[in-house]
Amino acid sequence: MINLAARPKGKRVLLMATCLCDAFFDDVARATVEILEHVGCEVVFPENQTCCGQPAFNSGQWHAARQVMRHTARVFAGEDPIVIPSGSCAAMMFHGSTLEFENEGDLAEIERVGGRTWELADYLVNGLGITSWPGEFKSRIAFHRACHTRGTDSSPAIHRLLQSIRGVEIVPFAEGEQCCGFGGTFSVAFPHISSAMGELKLKHLRAADPDCIVSSDMSCLMHLAGLAKRDGQPVKVLHFAQILRDALYSDGKTTH
Repeated sequence: MINLAARPKGKRVLLMATCLCDAFFDDVARATVEILEHVGCEVVFPENQTCCGQPAFNSGQWHAARQVMRHTARVFAGEDPIVIPSGSCAAMMFHGSTLEFENEGDLAEIERVGGRTWELADYLVNGLGITSWPGEFKSRIAFHRACHTRGTDSSPAIHRLLQSIRGVEIVPFAEGEQCCGFGGTFSVAFPHISSAMGELKLKHLRAADPDCIVSSDMSCLMHLAGLAKRDGQPVKVLHFAQILRDALYSDGKTTH
């Protein structure tokens, strides 16, 4: 097991933007850069990065997943922290990758990469020691805790930052710990179960009457927003990084 408490906490960071930022959520990547620069980090974006290998890993194609992860280990070589705006991808880097490499000769190399990996909020709060966030964001927020952040410090860190912003109200909703139903390749293999789980989640979220649904995982947000749009009842979804960034702007502070 990787000792997460021993991860380096330097101010020069490597950004892993994830496949979903690349394809659908480019503003989350921008918000992540602006947030990190605001707290004094030098953000480096390795342009030949690809994927953490999770889709292949979850599908049981571990040989293919290991090929992807070996490439990622080369791209993100060094000693700098690796910061990811996704609890799912971060967990794959520091947990899933060690499982798929446990009988491989290059496990130590993979563990070194995983040991330098942080989910964004975890890095801000537990890496840099930031306990509050400036600015204002007037909104009732329903925070969806993504399954891959369970057992990590990410969700408490996100709550801490969001609750410190003026105007943010985090509203509770029923069955808050239940999965949204996406589950990556699960939604492809079992679409009807996936949709039913997502629709139940939306029912509870809507009952809380939030202004927006917030999460650390873009896959969950994409799933919930897609189901809501299909049902003719669109919902507003935001990654928490977008709220942190927008709160800075509302306070008259920018990183430009």
